[in-house]
Amino acid sequence: MKIAFIGAGAMGGAMAEGFVKSGLFAPADVTVSAPHKSTTDRFAALGVNATCDNREAAMGADVVVVAVKPWLVGEVVAEIKPVLDYSRQTILSVAAGVSGADLTAMLERDGGSLPPVFIAIPNIAIAIGCSMTYVLPVNTPGEGDTRRMADMFNAVGETMIIEERLLPAVVQSSCSIAYAMRYIGASVAGFVQLGFKAAAARDVVLQTVKGAVAILQANGTLPEAEIYKVTTPGGYTIRGLNEMERAGFTNAVIRGLVDNK
Repeated sequence: MKIAFIGAGAMGGAMAEGFVKSGLFAPADVTVSAPHKSTTDRFAALGVNATCDNREAAMGADVVVVAVKPWLVGEVVAEIKPVLDYSRQTILSVAAGVSGADLTAMLERDGGSLPPVFIAIPNIAIAIGCSMTYVLPVNTPGEGDTRRMADMFNAVGETMIIEERLLPAVVQSSCSIAYAMRYIGASVAGFVQLGFKAAAARDVVLQTVKGAVAILQANGTLPEAEIYKVTTPGGYTIRGLNEMERAGFTNAVIRGLVDNK
């Protein structure tokens, strides 16, 4: 299977890198298009095909990934649409904010023909095989198409198939990797205030977060169940948690996810 990325910015570039590192795609089966030669040269050095011609990139691929800014999607789709083969190609958009209806309207040809169309919202951890990716089948492609798309993203992390109604929430929640990093950054700062050097503080916090994730995954529990296992009455843990709540920690996290429109 061959894949082409139309756009090689933060997300398109991370996806191309992650898919090659995962071994799912051989470098020769990956094509990246970008308007600047400095970008194409960087990807060519990884062994993938790189071009400044979007139409050339799209023609040879089984999966065409539209990975440009939302306001450029219409322009890019209009450019590549004449060379797309709807009988054999799948179109995947990773442009947050472009709805399924808008995408199908852009792609529709005379007679209403469409290829299998998907929207995917990964995060930048896809570059190292650790993305949480949400996949929306837009025009009800076949079960086999959806399974292949899920398998593709499972090679670079975890995948969840979603309904259209969840797309706005998913676009917002895809920011949560940055929120997790902000928590890690705050914890590092706290350890530094306690006397640790910054590098040592980072290592302590990363291992602690890794352990928390591992416990929740191993036990299949919700966080509160595990929290109460380690909160001795009157102890340091409950006092620390209460100080965080007094400063609005939980509410701030929820508002960051829900009210950041």
